[in-house]
Amino acid sequence: MQNRMMITGAGSGLGREIALRWAREGWRLALADVNETGLAETLKLVREAGGDGFTRRCDVRDYSQLTALAQACEEQFGGIDIIVNNAGVASGGFFSELSLEDWDWQISINLMGVVKGCKAFLSLLEQSKGKIVNIASMAALMQGPGMSNYNVAKAGVVALSESLLVELRQLEIGVHVVCPSFFQTNLLDSFRGPTPAMKAQVGKLLESSPISAADIANYIYDEVAKGSFLILPHEMGRMAWALKQKNPQALYDEMASMAEKMRGKAKPAS
Repeated sequence: MQNRMMITGAGSGLGREIALRWAREGWRLALADVNETGLAETLKLVREAGGDGFTRRCDVRDYSQLTALAQACEEQFGGIDIIVNNAGVASGGFFSELSLEDWDWQISINLMGVVKGCKAFLSLLEQSKGKIVNIASMAALMQGPGMSNYNVAKAGVVALSESLLVELRQLEIGVHVVCPSFFQTNLLDSFRGPTPAMKAQVGKLLESSPISAADIANYIYDEVAKGSFLILPHEMGRMAWALKQKNPQALYDEMASMAEKMRGKAKPAS
């Protein structure tokens, strides 16, 4: 390990906090995002925290931008040790309301962006015997109502990570997947959904979270150091996952009743 890390979605939220956590250990960081103003701010904070690095505008839907980023890491750092595929967008809406364009947008960023990130950096990780950290969501494991396209994209990230875990072990590349629950973040800035009511409901869940992005970054840092594969930063998330493994039907029933309540709230008053 030569303390070199790449993070997508590093211009704000969890991506920024992950950058700062590793910066405090003196890491060099390649910070990527579509938000160049946010990236400049993250780099400033990284340097204040004791790290250094460079920024690059990168849309994870464009594989050529990710391969160019990998090349920049090779030129500026001589390689890479950890990649964090964190860039993501939020969406919601019942299946009947979601358009196929909503599905394409969600999967192109939240799932294929991670696939492309892993692909673009694989040869560098083979050289360094590095680590992949993919940011999924508890939505990948719990499939809450009113967000089927988000659930599917994030479940795909977990399945990809499980596939890479077993395929890359022989190459000595570590793989980790993080499934946070709701936390205080700016994810709503990118939110797409057919009804304002859905966005408002998600907003309340984000605001009411007892855990911050910085708390999650600390938890990820510790769990990656331990070599944990499935990283569940929220205690409630760990409890829910344990319940689903023990009694999945009970969870499906709970989610179905939640869907009924959400439909009731989304209906305009007559």
